[in-house]
Amino acid sequence: MILSDIVILTCLIFSAFFSGMEIAFVSSNRIYLEIEKSQSSFTSRVLKNITQKPSRFIATMLLGNNIALVVYGIFSGERILQFFFSDRVFIGQDPGILIVFYQTLISTIIILLTAEFLPKVFFQIYANLSVKIFAIPVAFFYHVFSPITYFIIKFTDIILKRFLKTESDQIQLSFSKVELGNYIEEQLESTDDKESLDSEIQIFQNALDFSEVKSKEAMVPRAELVAVEENTPINEIKDLFIETGFSKIPVYKNTIDKISGYVHVFDMLKNPKSLQNILLPLAYVPETMLINDVLKILTRQQKSISVVIDEYGGICGIITVEDIVEELFGEIEDEYDSINHVEKKLNNSTFNFSARLEVDYINQKYGLSLPETEFYETIGGLVAYNTGEIPKKGEQIHISPYTLTIKKVSATKIEEVIITEMKEI
Repeated sequence: MILSDIVILTCLIFSAFFSGMEIAFVSSNRIYLEIEKSQSSFTSRVLKNITQKPSRFIATMLLGNNIALVVYGIFSGERILQFFFSDRVFIGQDPGILIVFYQTLISTIIILLTAEFLPKVFFQIYANLSVKIFAIPVAFFYHVFSPITYFIIKFTDIILKRFLKTESDQIQLSFSKVELGNYIEEQLESTDDKESLDSEIQIFQNALDFSEVKSKEAMVPRAELVAVEENTPINEIKDLFIETGFSKIPVYKNTIDKISGYVHVFDMLKNPKSLQNILLPLAYVPETMLINDVLKILTRQQKSISVVIDEYGGICGIITVEDIVEELFGEIEDEYDSINHVEKKLNNSTFNFSARLEVDYINQKYGLSLPETEFYETIGGLVAYNTGEIPKKGEQIHISPYTLTIKKVSATKIEEVIITEMKEI
């Protein structure tokens, strides 16, 4: 009886180990594994050996798990019968359908809890660590079961090649953006010196997100455009260049929705007689176009500025090469740039922000949890989305657990917002 209990317990432990390592291998970050395998330690060499062929690794875990479950089934049936049905009349005799049902039910529940669900949850959470720590025990079974797994893999390869025209091991040399992002987050969480890594990590994360950013997210919105009408005198344009410090100013005809080109500050040195003599063409891109595609268009057409239009052909804003580069490296400032975005922490629960600041930016920097959706990017957009209009000065909007108070507003846009986190009583 004691021997049976020891065998059953051992089988459950091995089953938990094999099923857990299977999910750990599948869930582990491949970048982490590649970096670990490149080390010079004995464990790294073992890890490199057992992960070269994923199909063989999985086959080893499945084979070990099945052997453990078969042995468990042989010993557990009789033991469950003895434990739950003490009447010895049933021992060694046909227990009947009801007894078989209870044996199966109890055995299955024990397996699911102790050898499947709990270990898989644990090993999935600590996938990278588990693969590294248990590399040597896995290597032992990897070689012990190798004759059987070799036959299984060869047999499955024949079936896969004949019917599905593929192989069990398809080596993927590239890594997905999700894996890169997860690895960065894991390394950032594990380091104590986060401040020194912030800028490098941010650039890397920006690079991962770069291909998913749309032009409407990086553009200068229409409400903030500095533009001139094409009949504006040259002297006034020169003054505007001096006042703003901009190097390029869009030019429109009659209305801002009819931007005809732009003028560069260097062309002012030519002392042109009219704006038409120095007017430069620009590109047009839809607001949904990804900025990496916009950059390709600007590069191909040798232009540095593009007009962003909506689905109805109206002007949404403009986007420049500098705007696109800033999505990757952050804000680029020169001696003419002035930071107009208000960004103040008044106390532990109150903040004063410019409505032009992006929601995801302040959430990340200040640890807030304002809702983020595809319908808006900025705090002003968040307010307008929830109110359906431009609110009045002093008006409060409640977005649990925050209260947003409009501090400054114009006729066409929200400029400053006070955000207060309401403490639960």
